[in-house]
Amino acid sequence: MARVVFLFLDGVGIGIPDATVNPFFRAHLPTLSDALDGNLPSLDTPTTRGPGGRAFPLDACLGIEGIPQSGTGQIALLTGHNAPQLFGRHFGPWPPVRLRPLLEKDSFLSLAVDRGLQVAFANAYPRGFPGRRDTKRVAAMPLAAKAAGLLDRDHLALSSGEAVASEIVNDGWIHHLGHDDVPDLTAMEAGVNLARITSEHDLTLYAHYYTDAAGHRGGMSGAVAALERVDQFLGGLLARVPPDTVLIVASDHGNIEDVRGGHTRNPSLGLILGDRAEGLESPERLTDLAGFVLESCLHWDGSPGFADPASQ
Repeated sequence: MARVVFLFLDGVGIGIPDATVNPFFRAHLPTLSDALDGNLPSLDTPTTRGPGGRAFPLDACLGIEGIPQSGTGQIALLTGHNAPQLFGRHFGPWPPVRLRPLLEKDSFLSLAVDRGLQVAFANAYPRGFPGRRDTKRVAAMPLAAKAAGLLDRDHLALSSGEAVASEIVNDGWIHHLGHDDVPDLTAMEAGVNLARITSEHDLTLYAHYYTDAAGHRGGMSGAVAALERVDQFLGGLLARVPPDTVLIVASDHGNIEDVRGGHTRNPSLGLILGDRAEGLESPERLTDLAGFVLESCLHWDGSPGFADPASQ
């Protein structure tokens, strides 16, 4: 049995090795570069290895025409079900209402809780979220966490270092939500906080969305800054996680890897980092990830209640 932390990055794919288009080849990413021995993945070499782990491509198209989107992509990632196939097309940014019962019942969060694992959703959300807002416009990650009884970290947890803001740093909570009691911290310090949460749980999920926002409207400079923030966050996390931890990083679709505009049909980025990375087989599709997460936590027995990715 291993301790697992799953870091979800919205809108991060594997693109062409061209620094005029792909911010991965312009940004300063020492944590990722050191882990992969300088071998950043690209469409030319999508699978790379280094002393700290490996990168690999994830099929986000799942046999469906069109451009992958967050709503169905995140359901596929969380449940192992081919959500765009079930819905008839890629859909987003919010999970389609028709597939929400599937998301709530079959997410790896709910399944892990049902099997007695200590599970955490590390993101901080305002108390009572989503409240009176239109629940049609809530992302898949907090919906799955709420269904599993894990949407329980608010500004008080953020203030004490027992939660992490969705944008990694706390700027939004301080300047837009007016929480003066929330500390102003660096991305590396936020990574240390996530490591502390991870050390107390068998499975921890953290979701970061700003990479997709930067891909949509940040241009090259914004995309570079977003990737550098994630890299610093990874640095703080990897420096402090327990040695028995597997760090899995994955995205739902491509976007930020090509600043020429919008979502792509490129493979999503997958990473396995940490001392326990060696010997684990790499998932190949978004629908492989839920099973891979559970198998990394415990020896999955294939019992009913989990979608076998091979059948999707």
